[in-house]
Amino acid sequence: MDIKEIQELIRFVAKSGVNEVELERDGFKLSIKANAPAPVAQVVAAPMPVQVAAPVASAPAAAPAPAAAPVASAPAAEANYLTVTSPMIGTFYRTPGPDKDPFVSVGDLIEPGKVVCIVEAMKLFNEIESEVKGRIVKVLVDNASPVEYGQPLFLVDPS
Repeated sequence: MDIKEIQELIRFVAKSGVNEVELERDGFKLSIKANAPAPVAQVVAAPMPVQVAAPVASAPAAAPAPAAAPVASAPAAEANYLTVTSPMIGTFYRTPGPDKDPFVSVGDLIEPGKVVCIVEAMKLFNEIESEVKGRIVKVLVDNASPVEYGQPLFLVDPS
């Protein structure tokens, strides 16, 4: 199963309202659970039978994490702001494409469910939705920069 087929399956699950899909094929297992705001796909290498004098290949493993969760900011100067964090390791993109406008900019109002950026992980472009309501105060990451799990992406003023 290639990336395009996995992406189509994720889109289908998101649109259909199905809560969970499991698919096992050719040495790997794919499980998609949509009980979070965005579907979560998990590819796990399945045990393959060992054959004498034959090489055994295993499927790649990937585990995109659930959507970003707001966390109170730690520095005293920014104590009143909420932080939208990265739900996974990947590459941060502010725009849906090279010639497109950013999803959000400083001063924009956001609400829960609004897409604020994309994090690319293993050639999958994951739209990151806000879970808070407020105004973007600061963008903390440069476009096309690598991000870590839990890394702050945006500061949001909830007032």
